[in-house]
Amino acid sequence: MPKIAYLGPEGTFCEAALRSLAPEAERMPSANVSAALAAARAGEADGAVVPLENSVEGAITVTLDELAWGGALLISAELLLPVEFSLLARPGTEIPHIKRVYTHPAAITQCRGYLARELPDAVVIAAPSTAGAAQEVSIPGSPYDAAIGPAIAGEHYGLVELAARIGDRDDTVTRFVLVNRPGGPLPAPTGADRTSLVAFLRDDHPGALLEMLSEFAVRGVNLTRIESRPTGDGIGRYFFHFDAEGHVAEARVGEALSGLHRLCADVRFLGSYPRADRVSPQLRTGTAEPDFAEAADWLARVRSGEG
Repeated sequence: MPKIAYLGPEGTFCEAALRSLAPEAERMPSANVSAALAAARAGEADGAVVPLENSVEGAITVTLDELAWGGALLISAELLLPVEFSLLARPGTEIPHIKRVYTHPAAITQCRGYLARELPDAVVIAAPSTAGAAQEVSIPGSPYDAAIGPAIAGEHYGLVELAARIGDRDDTVTRFVLVNRPGGPLPAPTGADRTSLVAFLRDDHPGALLEMLSEFAVRGVNLTRIESRPTGDGIGRYFFHFDAEGHVAEARVGEALSGLHRLCADVRFLGSYPRADRVSPQLRTGTAEPDFAEAADWLARVRSGEG
C-alpha cells in the first residue's frame, strides 16, 4: 500500500483530495506543504498531495516555489475539488452564542459575506489551517466558539455542523496535484492532458517573455496558466510557471519545450498528466500529430537531396 503525504492535520481539504486521488493509499499528514513535499523527496512517502491553485485566491505560492526550487518532483495526477465551507462547533453551541471564530485566512476571505450577515459581532481569528482550527475548537475549554472548515474536519473532531455551504461563492474549487519522485514512466497520453513546467530567463531583455510565449503559439499549444514568481535576486527578476494543453509525448508540445530549452537558462519539467476536467485541446490546422510527422518526412527528403 503506497504512503502519500498531504497537508495536514486530518480533516483538511487536502485529505479529501487525497481520498479521491489515491483512495487505497496510507495517509500521512504533514505540518505544511513543504513538509509534505520533503517527505516525498526523502522517500518517507511514495508521493504527496498538495494544493496548487484556488479559483478565488489564485496560486498557492509556497507550492509553486517548492516545485521550482526544491528537489525534482513530477506531477502525475490532478483533482479539482469543490471548496465548501461549514460552520462547526462543539455540540450544544448555538449560533447566537458564537463570539470567537477560528479559521484559515482563505476561509475568512471566502466567507466574508456570511460572517458579516450572520455573525456581525463575532471576532474572527486566523488559524494555520481549517482542520487545525476545528481541532482547536474541539478541545474542551477552547477560547474559540466555532471554526470554519470542511465538513470532513467536523467528522474528524466531533463537531456539529451548524451551517453548511457558507462560502460567498458556490462554484469555488481548489486544484490539487499528486506528485512523485522522478524515475518511473510518465502517465500515458489521453488526448486531454496538461503539461507543467518552470522556465528561468537567461537574461532580462525587451521581449524575453514574448519569445517564450511564441514557442508555444507558433506550434498551436494553448497555455492554461502563467504565473510569475520572483527569483530572489532583486526587484524585477522573475521566473515563470506554465501549464500547457497537451502531453510532452506529442510533437507540438515536445518541440515547444525544446524551443524553450534553447532560449532559457533552465527549464524544469514538472510533468504531463491527465486533465481533471477532461477538456481536449482545439487544434488549429497544421498542429496535429500527422502534420508534424508529414513535415518531418518532407524535411528528411529535402536533406537527402530528393527535393
